Amino acid sequence: MTEGEFSRLPHKMRHKIAAKLLRSFHEEKKPCDLNSYRRVERWIGLPFLDENDFPSLADRYHTHIVQAKLPLKEPHFFTHQVDSPSDEPYLPVSIYLDNIRSAFNVGSIVRTTEAFRLGTLLFAGITPFIDNPKVQKTSMCSFDKVPCQKALTIESLPRPLIALETLREAPSIFDFLFPQTFTLILGNEEYGVSKELLETACAVVQIPLYGFKNSLNVASAYAIAAGVISHQLRRKNFNAIHKQPQKLGFLKEPP
Repeated sequence: MTEGEFSRLPHKMRHKIAAKLLRSFHEEKKPCDLNSYRRVERWIGLPFLDENDFPSLADRYHTHIVQAKLPLKEPHFFTHQVDSPSDEPYLPVSIYLDNIRSAFNVGSIVRTTEAFRLGTLLFAGITPFIDNPKVQKTSMCSFDKVPCQKALTIESLPRPLIALETLREAPSIFDFLFPQTFTLILGNEEYGVSKELLETACAVVQIPLYGFKNSLNVASAYAIAAGVISHQLRRKNFNAIHKQPQKLGFLKEPP
């Protein structure tokens, strides 16, 4: 495209093209995308952008998004990508998504799982799978980096089963001693973990809450749980701690 052709485009379209080029460069790091953006940057009359300064890069992208009249949603935001991705292995934990309805919640759960390298996601019932566009957008490009599979039956889940639910008598997740491998069950946004799974679970853990609402969004609750579990299982003294005569908090012994 020549400068003349570009200048005849509507204002919103010019910035939409600029945003697309900048995002492509950020995600793919292709020099050709940056070179194309440099031309557009000059044609629009913007100052030279330092592509190595992440805040400047993100702010410029947001400028284009606003001028293009596109929605400022989190899936449109840039993420600060590390130059050397972690080679930390995924933990031997399964996360069972029990009929979670919102694709946006699922995408957030996928993103959290990748961030903590927590384990394998098992999709059940009406839970949107990772081929859902909303899941992919909310996962911030992590949906293809997390082990995912569709769960077959409850009987096939790795034991023991530990449900995350708001039950007054359940032990706090901060006091609970998690085993090295297990299945964490996350429930539906409205109904929580199904009765069948609660009856099958060896333990139920809760996040202590003190406010009027007394509940958290499932993706937010999972993020807290993921941090606790990752911290526990990756401790260097994990094996020594588990050899001590401490109660794991199981309501019933794993089969």
